[in-house]
Amino acid sequence: MRKRYKLSINKTAILIAAVITAAIFVLNGCSESPTQKAGREVTEGGDLSKKYCVSCHQYPEPALLDKRTWERGVLPAMAGKLGLQQEMGAYYMDAHSQINLEDWRKINAFYHTLAPQKLTLPKRTAVHDWGIFELVRPAVVDTTHGPAMTSMVKFNPYDHLIYTGLGNDVYSWDSKLKGTLVRSLPSPVTAANFFKTNDGKNAAVFTCIGVLPPNDLLKGSMQQVMLGSKDPAMRLVTDSLPRPVQTATGDFNKDGLTDYIVCGYGNNVGGIYLVQQQPDHTFKRKVIRALPGAIQLETGDFNNDGWPDVLCLFAQADEGVWLFLNDRKGGFTTKNLLRFPPVNGTNSFQLVDMNNDGKKDIVYTCGDNNDYSSIFKPYHGVYIFTNRGDFTFRQTFFYHINGASKAMAADFDGDGDMDLAVIAFFPDFVDHPEEGFTYMEQLSPNKFKPHELPISQYGRWLTMDVADVDGDGDQDVVLGNFSIYGDRLINQKEFKPNWDLYEPVILLRNKTKHH
Repeated sequence: MRKRYKLSINKTAILIAAVITAAIFVLNGCSESPTQKAGREVTEGGDLSKKYCVSCHQYPEPALLDKRTWERGVLPAMAGKLGLQQEMGAYYMDAHSQINLEDWRKINAFYHTLAPQKLTLPKRTAVHDWGIFELVRPAVVDTTHGPAMTSMVKFNPYDHLIYTGLGNDVYSWDSKLKGTLVRSLPSPVTAANFFKTNDGKNAAVFTCIGVLPPNDLLKGSMQQVMLGSKDPAMRLVTDSLPRPVQTATGDFNKDGLTDYIVCGYGNNVGGIYLVQQQPDHTFKRKVIRALPGAIQLETGDFNNDGWPDVLCLFAQADEGVWLFLNDRKGGFTTKNLLRFPPVNGTNSFQLVDMNNDGKKDIVYTCGDNNDYSSIFKPYHGVYIFTNRGDFTFRQTFFYHINGASKAMAADFDGDGDMDLAVIAFFPDFVDHPEEGFTYMEQLSPNKFKPHELPISQYGRWLTMDVADVDGDGDQDVVLGNFSIYGDRLINQKEFKPNWDLYEPVILLRNKTKHH
């Protein structure tokens, strides 16, 4: 009986302790003020945002966007990525949801509380002049094909002609911009790789995107074309690519045959692919990295082992620069060099020695504004990441350009250092349309004098190449006009485009050698 009585006392003690603990908990909960509760939920929302966001891409700080853009643009889009459904402005879960509604509410509260009301843009410092350039326009413009949609411009060093992709048609242009139709291809052209055949003839491999707007269709292809004949032959290299946008060449297995690396940008799916030439001159394709957003390539022997490697810029979701080192066995090992927030709008990079120290640096642009956050951003523009050795890079320069889309380096003024030519597809059309093209004259390492050229009335520049087009010894700039527009391509809804809709290409002729 004593044992049973003792056990009963123990049970009573446990019950009393549980009641007291619960009472303390309730009292503490009741004592939490609305301000304290809101603060706690914001803190919890911050922790949750890190948990869910970094699983896919670099963490986006609240300060990157204003409150309205987070709430009406980015967060609703991210909810869909996490499997939440929306109806009449309200969220609800289903069997595929990866987050519950309470946690999602806390993440929203975190961004709403900490995001600024408005982003502050840097002050403008560019001068408005022609710099060292003069304008050359096409001798004749054919308006029967409708508005210009120039998806590629590329100078051919073998025949010294400019090639453009205009819709499905490829044109060649001489230094006076007299155009000639080369041939039609299956879809719009986004890249060209020129070469000489064994018998000395000019040829090219053109990358055809398939369907131009964002999609996951496997409609892209690479086509080999013989140039310089009235009816140039066409040969398929590979097809069924996810929206390919750039191609690079190299002999990646050192068998003496030219191979290709191609960026399949895609949309929700995509990748970077090795298209390897076989002994019978057919091609086989293998995946290097199966993620969307591959937009630009650089090749070279980056670790000095005698084998060609690849650098690739990814511009979708997990934005950044990845290094693919040749493993000498038909594959690559992967290393990330730089990562950027997913709201950056990454779009171009170039590997070039900007400070004359013998090491190649990374010139990078971001400014794609055709997304869920189509506002002017203070971090859009051109960057330099200086090479510190051992595949490490540190940002040493930034210049703000609204909607920057591509930068190319060259010694334009002939003074021994690298200058920059920068185009912007989403400039401030209303107040500062001159941002569409900027010549950045380097005065000393990481110090530039920006010149905005008055050429916005001639087109909207999506594509660019740099070469000595007229053969006078200095570097000229070719710009391709993608003139078409619509609600998704103009983020200043009050603006009505006033540029030339039909002129497909212009030349900025460098006058340095004439002075």
